[in-house]
Amino acid sequence: MSEYLLSITQGALLTVAVSLASLMLSTMLGLLGATAKLSGRRSLVWLATLYTTVVRGIPELVLMLLVFYGAAIGINSLFESMGLDYTLDLNPFVAGVVTLGFIYGAYMTETFRGAIMSIPRGQMEAAWAFGMGPGKTFFRITLPQMLRYALPGYTNNWLVLIKATALVSLIGLQDMTYLAKQASAATRQPFVFLLFAAALYLVFTSISLWVLKRLNNRYSLGSEKVGL
Repeated sequence: MSEYLLSITQGALLTVAVSLASLMLSTMLGLLGATAKLSGRRSLVWLATLYTTVVRGIPELVLMLLVFYGAAIGINSLFESMGLDYTLDLNPFVAGVVTLGFIYGAYMTETFRGAIMSIPRGQMEAAWAFGMGPGKTFFRITLPQMLRYALPGYTNNWLVLIKATALVSLIGLQDMTYLAKQASAATRQPFVFLLFAAALYLVFTSISLWVLKRLNNRYSLGSEKVGL
């Protein structure tokens, strides 16, 4: 029993790695998507809208299987058509991170877009009038204020993303959900190991809530005084 619990705990480290890597990718895609939607360029707005609409309308499991199986089949077919004797075996970790990052990048896009739109445009126009370029305006004016508006939605997306990492067990990645199912099948005591995995997820989400709440409190300092 203790050996199975130890293996699930070790698998939890892989779950954390998948979660953090997916969060980084989704944050980058979210910033790019929000920038594209607010750029005013019709082609970029159309692409970003298509991305968020399609991704948010397809279940995560379907996308996970499409990326893991479909991408490998497509790339191998391309190699074959080019006459290359090479077969790609897609790594489950990479497939899981790319899929989750791609999915939650769509949700982050809407979170960041809403946060940026909450900032009075006059502040950015004032920065441009002082000679600040787009990059300096973003990092000195937009980003600090955007964090305050985006953190509540960002927190929710992160909590859902952590729980969605359980899907990677279906493509063979030995995270804690996969190991909990294996231990349950071997011992015929599913509730013990699945409840243990659930407790670990609860620990991760509780720690995340505590950290992000402190960040939210910090970036909200003084907002009541200015009526925000």
